[in-house]
Amino acid sequence: MEKKYPPIAGKERGPGPGRYGLPPTIGFIGHDFTKSTSPAYSFHGSLSKKMYHVDSSPGPRYHVNAKLTRFGKDGTPSYSMLGRRKPQKELCRTPGPGAYSPEKAPPCGLQRTPPSYTMGSRTQYRGVDQVPAPNKYSLPPLLGPHVPNKPASANYSMSGSYSAGGASVDLARTPGPCGYNCTAPSVYLPRQPAFSILGRHGLPRDGAEKPGPGAYNPERVTVHKARAPAYSMGIRHSEFVTPLVVGVSD
Repeated sequence: MEKKYPPIAGKERGPGPGRYGLPPTIGFIGHDFTKSTSPAYSFHGSLSKKMYHVDSSPGPRYHVNAKLTRFGKDGTPSYSMLGRRKPQKELCRTPGPGAYSPEKAPPCGLQRTPPSYTMGSRTQYRGVDQVPAPNKYSLPPLLGPHVPNKPASANYSMSGSYSAGGASVDLARTPGPCGYNCTAPSVYLPRQPAFSILGRHGLPRDGAEKPGPGAYNPERVTVHKARAPAYSMGIRHSEFVTPLVVGVSD
């Protein structure tokens, strides 16, 4: 039985790339439906003279109003400035803002009004009236504590120096800081903790020998263990390692 092998593409004889025909992508007739189509424009032929006389159309220079769009007329509001109308007798004239005086209106309801004052004329003095001058009035002095209607500040007096027996003559008579009696802070403040220092206790006079710190061995205690911990120095290598033989004697 003959064995079959897979076909080799190089042995096949087929048409080249130029043998295949794809739909065009230019124009509308027979356009490839898998590609998007861009807008296309056509050039019209020149019109005959008879057509020109029948329908005379202007060139590309059109004057299109800016308010006209492809959706219709522009809908934005527009305003115009008109001239002032002539006053007519039969028409009602509307007063301006300056013709009103709202401040002259009387208060209505519970509306509060500010105080108002009037400026009167100067009264005429009679010849028999004796009006005192400004310097005829006397005000109470403001120095010292004896002022009835004014608060008085602290005042101090300066006395002369003593001729004998004063501190300025003999400084030894001046009391020191210990000459003043001061109240303990614990009287008017919470009492703070106080500590006292006691004297040194006397050494025992009996003949008993007391052990020092070095007499104790806490590492040898066997109260809570079976025996005290012990350590041993073992060998570094295993005993099963073959020893190194350097030389053999005869």
